[in-house]
Amino acid sequence: MKIAVTGASGLIGSALVPHLRSAGHDVVRLVRRPSAAPDEVAWDPAVGTVDLGALAGTEAVVHLAGAGVGDHRWTDDYKRTILDSRVDGTHAISRAMAQLDPRPRVLVSASAIGWYGDTGARAVDETASPGTGFLANVVRAWEAAATPAAEAGIRVVHPRSGLVVSADGGAWERMLPLFKLGLGGRMGSGRQYWSWISLRDEICALQFLVEQEHLSGPVNLTGPRPATNAEVTAAMGRVLGRPTLLPVPSFALRAVLGEFSSEVLGSLRVEPAVLTAAGFAFQDPTIDDAIRSAIGSG
Repeated sequence: MKIAVTGASGLIGSALVPHLRSAGHDVVRLVRRPSAAPDEVAWDPAVGTVDLGALAGTEAVVHLAGAGVGDHRWTDDYKRTILDSRVDGTHAISRAMAQLDPRPRVLVSASAIGWYGDTGARAVDETASPGTGFLANVVRAWEAAATPAAEAGIRVVHPRSGLVVSADGGAWERMLPLFKLGLGGRMGSGRQYWSWISLRDEICALQFLVEQEHLSGPVNLTGPRPATNAEVTAAMGRVLGRPTLLPVPSFALRAVLGEFSSEVLGSLRVEPAVLTAAGFAFQDPTIDDAIRSAIGSG
């Protein structure tokens, strides 16, 4: 299958591209500059242009591009960047897919569990209504931007990813060095739920969504057992063999992270009901497994 991937240089994309190729797929990468290699396709999500000729024959698109949510302090300007990078890019790629002849069969368009807002200790799955807050609003607009592809009869899947456990990016890239030094600890009360997924389960799940023709709509990409921050902290200590005695108080997180601290201190207990019902087999079903996988000992 010919599969196009946006965001191919990011944490997930850089792992997904070789994974798909090892499975026998022909993968092209969309790049935001003139293409310089046979497997590159030029696009400009801000302007809305895509090299349609180079996408000819594409059967699936995995759209992962978007500005990092935790990469910068949430100023008004950066919040606009977070929103625009997702909405503009998704709209551009979905319109391009609708114009291709023949059209691709599927668009797997990245989304996030931020859709659900703060759920506290309440477990939610894909049937839950949207929550409130900045990220919930972003995710609603992000998913809606894929409408042109859906209206063209293309199967659209929205993988709502949780916290990806990896040493190469995201929250765990920042946490692992501290925990390895014995300087880690729970954040805030520690009672807030973190819905996580290992990187290898994330990329296998994305391939699964491409290949399973009966799946469409929202699909939670989270491990089967959400864990509280205190449980995550304890697992880090077990796996790394280090003490975890230095809690980070809520006020300190707010001082350092600003508005983004609400995402660290908030609680999202999200369950992967659709993946589980479809028969997806997790390689890392527990947080301990995911951490071992991230550090290369799993």
